[in-house]
Amino acid sequence: MTEDPQWISFLQWALPQLRMRWSGFRKVRTQVGKRVHRRLQALQLAGLDDYRDYLQHHPQEWRVLDTLCRITISRFYRDQGIFRLLAGQIIPDLAEQLGREGNRRLDVWSAGCGSGEEPYSLAILWAAQLQQRFPDIALRILATDVDPRLLDRARTACYPFSSLKELPASLRESAFTESAGRYCLQARYKRPVLLVEHDVRGPVPASALHLILCRNLVYTYYGEALQREITRSMAEALQPGGVLVIGSHETLPGAVPGFVCLPTMRGIYRKI
Repeated sequence: MTEDPQWISFLQWALPQLRMRWSGFRKVRTQVGKRVHRRLQALQLAGLDDYRDYLQHHPQEWRVLDTLCRITISRFYRDQGIFRLLAGQIIPDLAEQLGREGNRRLDVWSAGCGSGEEPYSLAILWAAQLQQRFPDIALRILATDVDPRLLDRARTACYPFSSLKELPASLRESAFTESAGRYCLQARYKRPVLLVEHDVRGPVPASALHLILCRNLVYTYYGEALQREITRSMAEALQPGGVLVIGSHETLPGAVPGFVCLPTMRGIYRKI
């Protein structure tokens, strides 16, 4: 199905109506195709032409299709270079700036957090490498996702080894308790993280942020007009000098003022 011209034509028709873009789905269209195929079976529809007709006569089905098109790929310390840079430069610079301003809290937003691997990676990193260096600074991470099932997994915070394979062994051993092949995060690493259901296409759920991580989501799957809207909203939510981290293979859309790309690594932007 996924290489069928009819399937490709369906995606190219449907995605713009979801404010998504075809180019972002080339690598995941097999997974999306399997989900849509199961949906057709559940609706007892013969094929994609029937599904197009169903969508046009049942507007609420677009919400279902939107859910089917969201593919979450998340691991602890995914793209290790980003986390090395966060620990070695970005977060220390932000913490030092906060200290000079007399601010006692570092506010972070992890957008599209999936099952919690990204915000918990930050919490582990902070406790292991930075907390003693900045004892007067508290870390707060707002972690959001549109999928309540993924947030439930994040609240449980127990993972298979495959989710932790990129996490340095010393951090895995200190932060997790192993039981029956599952690795459960210790409670103290969960405390800085607030898990909230939220669609990144809606209003930004916080203000006066110092760091936003929005990786492999907005700038991969959404259309450029929507990318610009979301980027402007994030720029308004960030404090001056705050940092936006996107995927290492992503770029911000053109004609969005307020950010300068840092030369350290692709995908790192500072608010000016």
